[in-house]
Amino acid sequence: MLNSLRLKPKTERRLKSGHLWIYSNEIDTSYTSLKSLTAGEQVVVEAASGKPLGVAVVNPDQLICGRLISRSPSQVLDASLIVHRLKVAMSSRELWYPHQCYRWVYGDSDGLPGLVIDRFGDVAVIQISSVAMELLRDDIVDAVHKVASPSTIVLKNDGKLRVVEGLDEYVDVVHGQLQDDCAPLIENDTRFMAPVIHGQKTGWFYDHRENRAQLNRLVKGKRVLDVFSYVGGWGVQAANHGASEVHCVDASAQALDWVEENAALNGVEEKLHCWEGDAFAALKQLRDAGERFDVIVVDPPAFIPRRKDVKAGEQAYKRINQIAMRLLNKDGMIVAGSCSMHLADDRLPDILRVLGRELDREVLIQHVGSQGADHPVLPAIPETRYLKAVFARVLPTR
Repeated sequence: MLNSLRLKPKTERRLKSGHLWIYSNEIDTSYTSLKSLTAGEQVVVEAASGKPLGVAVVNPDQLICGRLISRSPSQVLDASLIVHRLKVAMSSRELWYPHQCYRWVYGDSDGLPGLVIDRFGDVAVIQISSVAMELLRDDIVDAVHKVASPSTIVLKNDGKLRVVEGLDEYVDVVHGQLQDDCAPLIENDTRFMAPVIHGQKTGWFYDHRENRAQLNRLVKGKRVLDVFSYVGGWGVQAANHGASEVHCVDASAQALDWVEENAALNGVEEKLHCWEGDAFAALKQLRDAGERFDVIVVDPPAFIPRRKDVKAGEQAYKRINQIAMRLLNKDGMIVAGSCSMHLADDRLPDILRVLGRELDREVLIQHVGSQGADHPVLPAIPETRYLKAVFARVLPTR
């Protein structure tokens, strides 16, 4: 028998409209004591009238204290439901991506909050960021076996979200083995080895796949600069699609080693040049050296991790794109990216507009991209749509 979580009057409207999150200040604490609930527990969510609204997993210590996992009050998240949801998620991805390389599970959007699974062909990388999913870890691993039968399964359970949830961090290959701690993948006809053990997040960022495909159409014969390159997702693909020369900038020497290895996988190592160092400082050095590029990709980590960081983060986006614009040839293109959920959709184009006026350049926005189909968006939860990529041609002022 599940405990109940009763809401205050009228707060159920958001859930009925399609949202899945329950905030701690929406709970009728005279009926439900949050202190009586255990992190990871499944509860029946009730409207103020007592009418059941579904089942949620809870963490009473968090601002978002509950996440709805079913609209049926009798449907709990168990091994059977996990298998079913993995099958549904897989079928939607395979409509789009033929190489079995995709984000297989994207948390709330796939009815599995606190869970991310990336698939690299025969390798599955699982990332758990909530107590509820950690309690179901063995069921999740078993479900991955049943649905996909991968040769290798990795638990990449590290990162800030686990710390927030009070969970230990660990990385473990729970089935099979890896080659050099990496997993092979193909994206936009380009081969990579993703560092799934020692790399960032799951080792790869599938979210920009469609934006990289757009760029690949534009780089033939161009001189390209990839800033915050990580393992070369943008840069190596550009070289593989005809760029004459590609320069990759990253603060991590290890990441640049991976760039070189991935370039070699595709036979384009002679086109690649790597610059190790802080991106802001490296771009200034390139400017001082008189370097110029036809295409520049600026895809930084999240400059706005929390809502209170919006002002400082927007300034950071402005600074890095300003320096990049100064490195463009007269008829150059900048691709300004952001993975900051808290950056409003209209802000990055507006930042480029302001920079154009300050630098006496004409900015023409030709394409605005977002995340790919393997990061599906729940319309009621705008936070599930976080990625931005603005393609802008930068011309002399007319």
